[in-house]
Amino acid sequence: MAAVELILLQRVEKLGQMGEVVKVKPGYARNFLLPEKKAIRANKDNLTRFETQRAQLEAQNIKRREEAERIAERVAGITVTIIRQAGEAGSLYGSVSPRDIAEAATAAGLTIGRDQVVLDHPIKTLGMRHVRVMLHPEVMIRIGVNVARSPEEAAKQSRGESVAARDDGDEPELTGEALFADDLPLPTA
Repeated sequence: MAAVELILLQRVEKLGQMGEVVKVKPGYARNFLLPEKKAIRANKDNLTRFETQRAQLEAQNIKRREEAERIAERVAGITVTIIRQAGEAGSLYGSVSPRDIAEAATAAGLTIGRDQVVLDHPIKTLGMRHVRVMLHPEVMIRIGVNVARSPEEAAKQSRGESVAARDDGDEPELTGEALFADDLPLPTA
């Protein structure tokens, strides 16, 4: 299939800036750029219409970017806590999705959509990590995500304590044959 020429209406990461004419695969244009109104088809009518509206579109883009920058300053350093069930080794039963992070961030006061959360790889273990959030195509912030089994465990993790294996008692855990070994030497006083 032949590439489709489009005019970008906003900056698209790894593709180009607003106003550029780019060539993309038909599926990317049909399924993402055109429905999300990030681009329009590059034909004579659209090119002339875009050039007449360019100043207005750039002004709107600058206004939205400034608003996103103000929000980024206000919520700098935000950390959200997500409670999930996990095994003893710290592996989650499932994973934390962008939707989970967006819902937790909204509850913490930062209203974002799941499409704004950028995960490089799925979160499948307990712990603290940083996640990118795109407030605007040109404004990105990092929020902290604390994945824990309970609020108490989340508090420990935020203080920097390791909670990979749950400590339920003060005695060391014995495994295998040591539990039933009757021939162990007795401690001497």
